[in-house]
Amino acid sequence: MTRKRRRLYLVLACGLGLGSASALALAAFRDTLVFFVPPSEIAEKAPAAGRIFRMGGLVEQGSLEQTTVAGKPVARFRVTDGKGTVTVSYTGILPDLFREGQGMVALGAMRRDGTFAASEVLAKHDETYMPKEVADALKKSGHWNPSAGPPPPADTWNTLDPAKTKDGIPIRERSGDPG
Repeated sequence: MTRKRRRLYLVLACGLGLGSASALALAAFRDTLVFFVPPSEIAEKAPAAGRIFRMGGLVEQGSLEQTTVAGKPVARFRVTDGKGTVTVSYTGILPDLFREGQGMVALGAMRRDGTFAASEVLAKHDETYMPKEVADALKKSGHWNPSAGPPPPADTWNTLDPAKTKDGIPIRERSGDPG
């Protein structure tokens, strides 16, 4: 075997080792990454059942149902971003600041029946806080323009039409505008 051929084999072996190490590292990252998905994207194309991700939006008014199953508190509620709505099921004690009409983010996975099984629920901590992912989803859906003021009330989101807003404010709420 010539010297040139030995170097070629060594370079190929190093390349194969580096490629294998990179593939293993990327596979490990894929299992630990948690993406944020707004309810409207779940309605369009739901993630695979069992895939863990974060989902957030506003808790719909009148949608919270709390029961006890086998001695554990169970909550069911709907979360919306104005374009889509997802039913969430959570076993455990909800945060003290959890309220209908306010923002929240949940970590969990979709079930085969189309509900989101939350393993963790986070509620906003004061009246001015909104999770970044929720704010981005509201801006993207056309329901809120931060430069125009605070977001519209959550109970109006399913009735808002982005075409009937100006600068992210519903036309019926603007002073001086008919409607």
